[in-house]
Amino acid sequence: MPEGDTLARTARALESALAGRTLTRFASRDTRVEAAARRLRLVGRTIEAVTSKGKHLLVRFAGGPALHTHLRMSGRWHVARTDAARGPQFAPLLLEAGDVTALCFGAPLVEVLTPADEARHRALAHLGPDVLAEDFDPARVQAALRMRAGAAIGEALLDQSVLAGIGNIYRSEVLFLCGVDPATPVAALPDPVLERILAAARALMRRNVQSAQRTPYWVYRRAGRHCRRCAEVIACVRRGHPPRAVYWCPRCQHSAR
Repeated sequence: MPEGDTLARTARALESALAGRTLTRFASRDTRVEAAARRLRLVGRTIEAVTSKGKHLLVRFAGGPALHTHLRMSGRWHVARTDAARGPQFAPLLLEAGDVTALCFGAPLVEVLTPADEARHRALAHLGPDVLAEDFDPARVQAALRMRAGAAIGEALLDQSVLAGIGNIYRSEVLFLCGVDPATPVAALPDPVLERILAAARALMRRNVQSAQRTPYWVYRRAGRHCRRCAEVIACVRRGHPPRAVYWCPRCQHSAR
């Protein structure tokens, strides 16, 4: 699943291509999305902004409506010149703004929202602070983590109502860099360690927003291989609901299992 840095890069590319332009065509294979776009008269509205929050992307239109997509594992956005873009028979979702067309492929969640819809949205309304936001407040996230004192830190970091944007890659890499076993209960971690984890996550993801090329992984997807730091064999188990693989170095990350 794309993580917060990928969504931030996608939003930035779409914002650069679309913001300030008038939507001249909208097409979707989903009849409900198509009907909502017609009902809210998206065609003819100005595209005001494209923003991301955590793993969610919102194309915002003048007057309040927004197009919400969640890419999960399979989705992607692509920007092309209108005369070169493939038609809606190939793209499940198409936004045309003059000579620029944005195409979305494979997104399992696409919906058009009014401001009221967004305010009561089951996922959007309960997102925690975005780890990449300019006004990110680590104290707020730390307090939310303390409310989950019995949870393993590796699971708590994936709770998007606590902290939006971190996925499996970053929870594994950040906990390695901070020397913390992912199974450690939040209650067992002192405040300075939580502060270090949040600072490392923010720094690593902000750096990777600037480039699609991530640095080589320390532990993620390296199960059974030797740790780059100490040569111990990288461990992996599946945890959580739904279960997802978490990777760590048993020597570099202090055991609390």
